[in-house]
Amino acid sequence: MNRPHAFSKGHSAYPRGSAFSISPNSFQPRSQPALRRRRQLFQRLCLLAGVSFLLTILIFPSWRAAVIPTLSLGLIHSSGDLQLQTVRYYDLSEVQGSEKGWERGERVLMLTPLRDASSHLPMFFSHLRNLTYPHNLIDLAFLVSDSRDDTLRMLSSMLQEIQNDADPKMSFGEISVIQKDFGQKVQQDVESRHGFEAQASRRKLMAQARNWLLSATLRPTHSWVYWRDADVETAPFTIIEDLMRHDKDVIVPNVWRPLPDWLGGEQPYDLNSWQESETALALADTLDEDAVIVEGYAEYATWRPHLAYLRDPYGDPDMEMELDGIGGVSILAKARVFRAGVHFPAFSFEKHAETEGFGKMAKRMKFSVVGLPHYTIWHLYEPSVDDLRHMDEMEKERQAQEQIEREHELADKQKQSSNSESQNDAEKGSSEGPAAQPPKDAAKGNSKQDKS
Repeated sequence: MNRPHAFSKGHSAYPRGSAFSISPNSFQPRSQPALRRRRQLFQRLCLLAGVSFLLTILIFPSWRAAVIPTLSLGLIHSSGDLQLQTVRYYDLSEVQGSEKGWERGERVLMLTPLRDASSHLPMFFSHLRNLTYPHNLIDLAFLVSDSRDDTLRMLSSMLQEIQNDADPKMSFGEISVIQKDFGQKVQQDVESRHGFEAQASRRKLMAQARNWLLSATLRPTHSWVYWRDADVETAPFTIIEDLMRHDKDVIVPNVWRPLPDWLGGEQPYDLNSWQESETALALADTLDEDAVIVEGYAEYATWRPHLAYLRDPYGDPDMEMELDGIGGVSILAKARVFRAGVHFPAFSFEKHAETEGFGKMAKRMKFSVVGLPHYTIWHLYEPSVDDLRHMDEMEKERQAQEQIEREHELADKQKQSSNSESQNDAEKGSSEGPAAQPPKDAAKGNSKQDKS
């Protein structure tokens, strides 16, 4: 069988002029097809747009703040290092506390424990309104515990009122209200709260309450912590700035209370601020491990120098006194003290608990602890049972004296009335004249005639 044979250069064996003739260049690819050119143009435009977008973000920070969170669906925020939004970075070296914190925008956490305090809240909130430290830099935190009155309801109402005040400078920063009971059985009357037998257990529960409140509300943004009782009657409006200016780690004012005139007019109140003494150290060595020394009781004669007894009404209010134990009515402390681990011991720490133990612990950790003997705030006077009994007796004596005075006054009026009537009768008789009486000679003559 004869087969067609191929020619060189790829030509078929068929004749060129036949119907099966195919051009040798008909299947050569094009060098620049239209589709490829369009794709390359699109890529160049996208690259140019991306470069322009990045340059715009780098040049204009305001665009960066608006665009990046939107494009990232909220996962990235607009800070320079493009941090995740759910992560917060804090530099605690910037919240160490300084002597002019109000000028540096330093935040203060103001803490107030409350128990059956509804009667004190109006007075407390009047003090809050009068504070001169910028209110927007003060965060408030309250712990309501073991209360049987309407403290919580009244607190919520007053907080809403002050936060919605027409004056924009009146509202405070973050506000926290925490409710937790600690099983405090000691009553709130003066005898129960200040009775010697109740002091150790009461102080330990109060320490727990303070620690709970502090740990739940202290933020990385706080530079200072200010503890303030709700039953302070009188205090300077500038107390936060006044204490802050000393730039101490822990500082307290002197605390007195007013008394009725028959009790002397005034009296030292907070005896928990003191300097250590050798007598007290020797006493501590003789006590049980869980014992708690408390000041102002005959059972514990410590002979310590007390801040309260060193007060001079005319002394320098900026004079400082180093302390070992402190009271809890009004404490200003740098937040770094608590961050370092100092707290209110709810156990016997060097034979002390709560605020006195806090002072001891702060001194042990080399923090400065001072008091101002001549800078005084005034605690509310709460009469004791003996005071109330004496006041009742004085009231009865006053009423009896008033009754006696009324009786004397009535007797004097009756006497004056009787004297006035006698005087009127005398004046009436003299006003009738000589015609009302016969002459003496005529009377004598008539008598002689009668005899004859």
